[in-house]
Formats: sequence, C-alpha cells, structure tokens
Amino acid sequence: MSQKRYSRRDEPLHSKDLSVCHRVLDHIRNEQGIEASSDESERIASIIIEFYRQGIQDEKQLRALIDVARGLTHRPA
Repeated sequence: MSQKRYSRRDEPLHSKDLSVCHRVLDHIRNEQGIEASSDESERIASIIIEFYRQGIQDEKQLRALIDVARGLTHRPA
C-alpha cells in the first residue's frame, strides 16, 4: 500500500478559515466596488482561497497579494 502524504492544501477549510477568507473578500469588494455576483468576485475568492491554503493567513497580506495578482499596485492599509 502506498503512503500518500497530505498537505495543508488537502485539508478542508473550517469555519474560522472561511471567515478570514470572507472578510478579505468583503473588504476588497467594498473597497473596489465589485459586485458580489460578478465573475471578478468569484475570481478573487478563488485566489484568496489558494493563497490561504498556501499558508498566507494574515488578512492584510492576503489583501496585498490579491492586489498584486490582479495587477494593481498596493496601497498601505
């Protein structure tokens, strides 16, 4: 039997994790006037979750990385 190694990325997100991601998404949408039902909102949510699963769990860092990923220059919080 092979031993499969699991990483943090394989674990499900728990309510605490989802709360952090949701706060970041809400902040970005409110700040930049992005509709909740838009394709851009879904894209941002996917990027947030990907960064979160990679271990970046600080909200300010996540917001800064989303700006970079979207090609925006980061403004100090």
